[in-house]
Amino acid sequence: MSDKPWLKFYEPHVPEHLDYPQIILPEVLRKVAHDHPDLTAFIFKGRRLNYGEFNRAVDRFAAALQRLGVKPGDRVAVHLPNCPQFPIAYYGVLRAGAIIVPCNPLYQSHEMTHQLDDSGAEVIVTLSLTYPLIKSIRSATSLKHVIVAEIKTYFPPILRLAFTLLMEQKRGHRVDISRDANTYRFADVLKNAPDRPQPVPITPDDIAILMYTGGTTGVSKGAMLTHRNILVNAYQSKVWINAGESDLITLVQLPLFHAYGMTTCLNVSVLTASTLILVPDPRDVRDVIRTIVRFKPTLYPGVPAIYTAINNFPDIQRYDLTSIRLCLSGAAGLPPEVQRQFQAITGARLIEGYGLSEASPLVCGNPAFGADRPGTIGLPWPDVEVKIVDSDTGLQSLGIGEAGELCVRGPQVMKGYWNMPTETANALRPDPAEPDGAPWLYTGDIAVMDADGYVRIVDRKKDLILSAGGYKIHPREIEDVLYEHPAVYETVAIGVPQGDKGERVKVFVVLKPDRTATPDQLIEFCRARLAPFKVPKVIEFRDALPKSIVGKILRRPLREAEIKQIDSDR
Repeated sequence: MSDKPWLKFYEPHVPEHLDYPQIILPEVLRKVAHDHPDLTAFIFKGRRLNYGEFNRAVDRFAAALQRLGVKPGDRVAVHLPNCPQFPIAYYGVLRAGAIIVPCNPLYQSHEMTHQLDDSGAEVIVTLSLTYPLIKSIRSATSLKHVIVAEIKTYFPPILRLAFTLLMEQKRGHRVDISRDANTYRFADVLKNAPDRPQPVPITPDDIAILMYTGGTTGVSKGAMLTHRNILVNAYQSKVWINAGESDLITLVQLPLFHAYGMTTCLNVSVLTASTLILVPDPRDVRDVIRTIVRFKPTLYPGVPAIYTAINNFPDIQRYDLTSIRLCLSGAAGLPPEVQRQFQAITGARLIEGYGLSEASPLVCGNPAFGADRPGTIGLPWPDVEVKIVDSDTGLQSLGIGEAGELCVRGPQVMKGYWNMPTETANALRPDPAEPDGAPWLYTGDIAVMDADGYVRIVDRKKDLILSAGGYKIHPREIEDVLYEHPAVYETVAIGVPQGDKGERVKVFVVLKPDRTATPDQLIEFCRARLAPFKVPKVIEFRDALPKSIVGKILRRPLREAEIKQIDSDR
């Protein structure tokens, strides 16, 4: 009998331990293509590609990489938005035995230079729109070969023609690579490659991905994820949501270069022979809604900002979004009011989960069909252990209801950080009581566990606000209250330093377009619901808040701007 109190909240289909397939994901794809070649793998702007076509393109891309001299263990950067070339390149790199370096297409030159330099990537797949940036920094990197994809390649014929006439000919958007050495078009690479790559030895413990952390809390680091890590996490996700074969139609608004989109969208779909609906611009809410209406997805992984945008879209009740059955929210805390509104609009079940790049990324979640507890990240996944330790030393395990740093361990946790032994040792630490056991991943997040095993993230360790009275204030607590105000669209709270007097709470608010409020009204709203020391002292209205590519609101640039202003006023 297990001593884990939360097992009674799992559905019967979620056991404590899983029997994972003894195979790597590129071979999963090959098997799916063999068994179900005609099943739809992708829908992209109305164009459909089946698994047979997908697998053949992956074979050709892997063979093309080998022709360029790519060997097992070499790094290949994939610098693409959500388009069919991304999964083709992703699985092609894996099948060649190389290591994928996913890159954010919105990165600027210094960010891309750092990531390429740190990873040592010698090949990059980029989009024609972003090729000029890669060309400008190429001499400062180790890049030997550049493959340029065009977003229109997999458009339906009429849309492709319209794009050629309006964007390329009229606006001059077609990029000329003819004079650039060792630079090739993606379509030509596939066309001219052998049908099959040469077989290479790949083990589950080989590195598959260098998943760079977003850099929102410091220097971006490459988490080394193995083939076993990413297969395990996709399989855990499949079991958690009780997905059967060809059971899912997944809306891919999350970027696939992010660990969250990689697992919950791409790899789960391949593992279940399911369909992906690729959304190239995640910020185009109107296009997202029309895509839902037209193609009727059943699974919609996202972040709170995505669901907030749909809740507040004009005349949202006019659109039929009821095909959606399940939504997994991650990357940031899900305000209960956002959850309630979205579920009322769609009829879907929206549950909050938790993960981090270092864990491939998912480690906890509210049960997909069992007892959901809003405001929590749910329960540990099968084969995942969690504990709460004191946030000062990280050595003392804390009890039920005590707040401390969340630590996790499981088969999806990374090998370490690429070329960063000190940071690896800080993040992955053995339990003194189990010197031969697997190390624990210290997440940097402050959490509390209740008697039933549900975990609630209080805040990031670095985001805690230290008040003048010595109290520790958790920003999320203030934000959740403000989301209940009918005029608030988005909000974020920070601590502003006051010398040796601690920090004062400042809140940034974006109002809904059709609503008004004053700072005093919002402060009074908080005063009626929060302890006096938690009530914000200053509220500033903004037209928008800084966000990461997945839609996570970023505190750090706001706090840095406040500190810079304080310094300039001295």
